[in-house]
Amino acid sequence: EVDWFSLVSILFLLAFAPLIVYYFIMSCDQYQCSLTNPVTDLLSGNQHLSDIWNKTPALTYKAAGIYAAWVAFQVVLYVFVPDFCHKFFPGYVGGVQEGAVTPAGVVNKYEINGLQAWIITHVLWFANAYYFHYFSPTIIFDNWIPFLWCANILGYVVSTFAMIKGYFFPTNAKDCKFTGNFFYDYMMGIEFNPRVGKWFDFKLFFNGRPGIVAWTLINLSYAAKQQELYGHVTNSMILVNVLQGIYVLDFFWNEAWYLKTIDICHDHFGWYLGWGDCVWLPYLYTLQGLYLVYHPVQLSTANAIGILVLGLVGYYVFRMTNHQKDLFRRTNGNCKIWGRKPDYIECSYVSVDGTKYYSKLLTSGFWGWARHFNYTGDLMGSLAYCLACGFEHILPYFYFVYMTVLLIHRCVRDEHRCYSKYGKDWKSYTAAVPYRLIPGLF
Repeated sequence: EVDWFSLVSILFLLAFAPLIVYYFIMSCDQYQCSLTNPVTDLLSGNQHLSDIWNKTPALTYKAAGIYAAWVAFQVVLYVFVPDFCHKFFPGYVGGVQEGAVTPAGVVNKYEINGLQAWIITHVLWFANAYYFHYFSPTIIFDNWIPFLWCANILGYVVSTFAMIKGYFFPTNAKDCKFTGNFFYDYMMGIEFNPRVGKWFDFKLFFNGRPGIVAWTLINLSYAAKQQELYGHVTNSMILVNVLQGIYVLDFFWNEAWYLKTIDICHDHFGWYLGWGDCVWLPYLYTLQGLYLVYHPVQLSTANAIGILVLGLVGYYVFRMTNHQKDLFRRTNGNCKIWGRKPDYIECSYVSVDGTKYYSKLLTSGFWGWARHFNYTGDLMGSLAYCLACGFEHILPYFYFVYMTVLLIHRCVRDEHRCYSKYGKDWKSYTAAVPYRLIPGLF
């Protein structure tokens, strides 16, 4: 059942999330990234909503064509080019991999080729930038708002199609969830793993491609625009490109591991993921680079090094925490974490079809410090991206605030789900690891 708070939250997001994205991008385009000046202008009567809207670039055939070609290219790379990277890169897990068991007891297979798609895309990008010159490296920045309209159209089309598909021709009817509330079902999704054909999985594609592949390209376009406008690229822009690039590469290097995360294992595919991956992710996760185009920041050497260290330490914590859990899972606990045999709590759960499964909850290493210490590392990296932009405006810090809210909400959601799944075993686990994110505090 859908409680009133969830329903109100969903209605708020459906109504205002697209406006929030537009407001941030418009503020940079028309107000030099000030979040307060548009409101001040409107309240004082200096501007009207129609004035702001009339200054906003419209959707163009050129932008629509470029965006459609981009998405089609990523579909081709995802569906029709089997992974070859796992044959050349030691330690990389690609090719056909199995996902986690769904609530209905289904185990889906996936073609893991995100790293390959990222490499091919970026090789072509740099080949064009340095040799072919078919288009300017600033093409993304120059069409950023027209692309916003394209991304919104795709997000709503995909989300609506997913809902219709869930009702009339689901991939697996037993993995569908109907609450009876139209807005909740549209937002959070009906189908668990909507698919077209054998390999096109909506959830994996839109979670990773085209948004995350584009993330580094967007930042490169921002850097190119900074070079065009000011004759140089600042060290803050380089830091944002490097630190966020590490995060993106990590995502694709560990794409097979991603099949075991909350997005794939628990979330159904609806507007939350469909529109969110098309619009929210590429537009609001890249605000630091966009801000630095309008407000170039040249950091002192000490500050640059400090921010780099914070970002790298955050990445290390994020990666090693996830690595410890993955190692523990793969070996069924027959491994060493921090030089010794790991501690864990035995637990069991029952799937929808009545099958009983057994599992282990790790309480050693970083997982003995906090129940979601990987999120702690993620937040450290998020803060580093924002600090690279200085303190003149609050806009680039939205990412850190949003990630804090998102990850705390995920903690609560995940633990509610785990308590429902494991019962008393989960209580034993939380007694052994009492903190969620920060040992001794929270």
